[in-house]
Amino acid sequence: MLERFLNKTTFASQKDFIENLHINVPENFNFGYDVVDAWAEEAPDKKALCWTNDQGQHIDFTFADIKRYTDRTASFFQSLGIGHGDMVMLILKRRYEFWFSIIALHKLGAVVIPATHLLTKKDIVYRNRAADIKMIVAAGEDLILGHVTAALPESPSVEKLVSVGPLVPEGWVDFHDGIDHAAPFTHPAHPNSNDDISLMYFTSGTTGNPKMVAHDFTYPLGHIVTGSFWHNLHGDSLHLTIADTGWGKAVWGKLYGQWIAGATVFVYDHEKFTPADMLRMIQDYRITSLCTPPTIFRFLIREDLTKYDLSSLQYCTIAGEALNPAVYETFYKLTGIKLKEGFGQTETTLTIATYPWVEPKPGSMGIPNPQYDVDLLTPDGRSAEDGEQGQIVVRTTHGKPLGLFKEYYRDPVLTREAWHDSIYYTGDVAWRDEDGYFWFVGRADDVIKSSGYRIGPFEVESALMTHPAVVECAITGVPDEIRGQVVKATIVLSKEYKEKAGEALIREIQDHVKRVTAPYKYPRIVEFVDELPKTISGKIRRVEIRDKENK
Repeated sequence: MLERFLNKTTFASQKDFIENLHINVPENFNFGYDVVDAWAEEAPDKKALCWTNDQGQHIDFTFADIKRYTDRTASFFQSLGIGHGDMVMLILKRRYEFWFSIIALHKLGAVVIPATHLLTKKDIVYRNRAADIKMIVAAGEDLILGHVTAALPESPSVEKLVSVGPLVPEGWVDFHDGIDHAAPFTHPAHPNSNDDISLMYFTSGTTGNPKMVAHDFTYPLGHIVTGSFWHNLHGDSLHLTIADTGWGKAVWGKLYGQWIAGATVFVYDHEKFTPADMLRMIQDYRITSLCTPPTIFRFLIREDLTKYDLSSLQYCTIAGEALNPAVYETFYKLTGIKLKEGFGQTETTLTIATYPWVEPKPGSMGIPNPQYDVDLLTPDGRSAEDGEQGQIVVRTTHGKPLGLFKEYYRDPVLTREAWHDSIYYTGDVAWRDEDGYFWFVGRADDVIKSSGYRIGPFEVESALMTHPAVVECAITGVPDEIRGQVVKATIVLSKEYKEKAGEALIREIQDHVKRVTAPYKYPRIVEFVDELPKTISGKIRRVEIRDKENK
């Protein structure tokens, strides 16, 4: 499959990668037809999806199965009036019906809007009205169905509601009954052009209403690098990315790049994350490749890994937030596997990463993906020198790179703010070392300016995470008359240290940071909390901590 889209499919070095990576983009590319159906014709019995849940159910789907089910789903959706350009929201958790639905909607040329099951009525109303959503397909659970139903009176665009069960209340259409009785699928003559919108995410956002990030139909091809050259997948890989289907991380790690590479996607549909259960899944199903956010690895390394046979696990990648070096070192010591970090946004595909041929530097994001012309810009608009902090930007002088978003839907002002003068501004700050590795500092708004120093939250958080008392932490700046700002640490303590919370532990933690990193970065204010405020996607809301402090 890779040969259809790449002139060269293996690379020996970063130099080779930069000089020879070229992705061929077919006219009117459609992932449903050009990848899923192509696999079904080329290797119908090849396993595409290995799905299991916490109730003991297990189903394997071949590519022939996926083609058959997605054709039925597409026909069913057609019967409900869904076609080119129609907006459809999927609230499907980790149910296998997500894969049927998203591919079917691609085949119809519709717009897929994945959403988390954590949305409330207010969230759903906002999304329905902002995007004129026509149909919602949801997991049939009381809470989800209740929020969606409650949102309907304020959602005039919504015409159809589909439940995948087990509950199918009045006013909802039964998904499985629909696909079981669907007519033979009639392919649209021209389902899409390359620049049509195929996928849209509402970003979780740490401030303001979510933005609508729109991607075109070529977006899956941007994830060739994600699947084949970051996750390092091939035809015999069984890959697990831990992510709910409502987040962009799901299509990063549970669909596009993985299936183009010919790998099997493993899905564990569970209600509550338990490190022991996840380790048992890796052991029992012989997972070969794993990608998770740093938080998951922090929990995994606190388990007794000697109780599990993890010998099948060959490759591990990490994204979502910056990786603390202490987590890297501990996981490497326990497993012998070097975590390969990657960086990207909802607006992009993988932008910076540590590839198989690149030796990782613990705490570094890695090296830019050749798809993107990545630079670091200082506040005065010049390219940062090595060792100097700057905002990560993507230059688009030669056109929109494959994988970069199309626009913030219906918001040209916001689009121009982030993307103007042929430069897309990510809003993230980093620095580059003399070897070309990028090191994350923090969001541009989160950088602390204290006594003339610029202090990135991540570097202080990394130092804090090496203290055994710290499970999670967030660094923010607090206004100070003398220094401008001082560093504040908001910390979740481990069970063993909760009873020790007090001035003595604060001083111990402050002294620890002084030893681990530059002394001027130590937190002058330390607060212990039971939990950190987070977005519904699990990212720390430092703005909420700052606002609380200012009040």
